[in-house]
Amino acid sequence: MEALHAAGIRFAQALQSGPPWLEKFWISVTSLADPKSIFTVFFPLAYFLDRKVGVSVLWIGLLSEWLNVVLKWFLFGERPFWWVHESGLVSKELVTLRQFPVSCETGPGDPSGHCMITGAALWPLVTALTALASGRSASLALRLSPLVAYAALLLAVGLSRVFILAHFPHQVVGGILAGAALGWGLQARAPTARAPRFFLAAALALLLGSLALHRLVIAAGVDIDW
Repeated sequence: MEALHAAGIRFAQALQSGPPWLEKFWISVTSLADPKSIFTVFFPLAYFLDRKVGVSVLWIGLLSEWLNVVLKWFLFGERPFWWVHESGLVSKELVTLRQFPVSCETGPGDPSGHCMITGAALWPLVTALTALASGRSASLALRLSPLVAYAALLLAVGLSRVFILAHFPHQVVGGILAGAALGWGLQARAPTARAPRFFLAAALALLLGSLALHRLVIAAGVDIDW
């Protein structure tokens, strides 16, 4: 893992050495793609366009957010901003990295929550737009444009997380793959016909389940707050 982490640091250095105008772009991307945007922006937008799609975005966003926290408890994952000093890499070779106001994230970093939650929750919206485009146009480019935009967004989010030193590249790749798989797997199982009380009960169950799991992991001697 040390070699993988060191390679990730060098990749982050290469990103940060790019044109100055890219800095504002990466910081804007990482801010706009915050998982909270799923619930404050994308869910209302999707619900306005189509109720079933909106409910799917909300449901998958909820489950993927919960699962991301649980995965981080078991996979741990260093954060580049902290690892570069704790590992002693700075004393072995010249490391030129810049810190940003959003760099100092704490807690486990594997997999990337930005990539995983965004990738999962936006899948229903992307597939709905793809179906809409396919029904309106015979152009292959137009029909594939939602998927291309989805892939480009996840790539940009992943690079932005590496740029600000919040994640290593392998954590970003894991988040993207997990998010796309979750979105694909959960979309057909979204409870779009359920009453609001079902979602309240589900949210409460997830909350209580995570608290219980947290206590069990700590009781087993695993320090998840390292």
